[in-house]
Amino acid sequence: MKKEDKGIIISQIEETLKQYACFYLTEAQGLNAEQTGDLRRKCAKQDIKMLVVKNSLLKRALENIGIDASNFGDALKLNTAVLFSNTGNAPAKLIKDFVGNGKIVSKPVLKAAYVEECFYVGANQLDALIAIKSKNELIGDIIGLLQSPTKNVISALQSGGNKLSGIVKTLSER
Repeated sequence: MKKEDKGIIISQIEETLKQYACFYLTEAQGLNAEQTGDLRRKCAKQDIKMLVVKNSLLKRALENIGIDASNFGDALKLNTAVLFSNTGNAPAKLIKDFVGNGKIVSKPVLKAAYVEECFYVGANQLDALIAIKSKNELIGDIIGLLQSPTKNVISALQSGGNKLSGIVKTLSER
């Protein structure tokens, strides 16, 4: 590959890295064409971009945008398929769903991930990544927590009013 071509590819990878909040490095080698197509379709449905890249070019692109590639350890060896997403846990859920019980396919395998400026290395981190809540989920939790005291006050006032009217009604019947 010519040096100019490598430069173009590196800049394209950099632009893609800048567009997405997180990315997962996976090993998808060994999937047949049908399985790879199925994986790409599932990625597209969940707004995840899948890109197969050369590790050396990815390493250079990461360093150009200020991410230390050495934090990924041995993840940047062998073939690498990168899953880009703006939702931190979406690719982890996709990997877990796609692999399922492992009887049909055992790939893609998580090699590493970069989510919320943190590095996760190894396939054993998949469950931790699934547990990460997205920004919208966190906002929903906060709103629920903020509404909880208000709901309790309104509920207490309503039940107090019902009790008071019940007491007045009982007294008037006597």
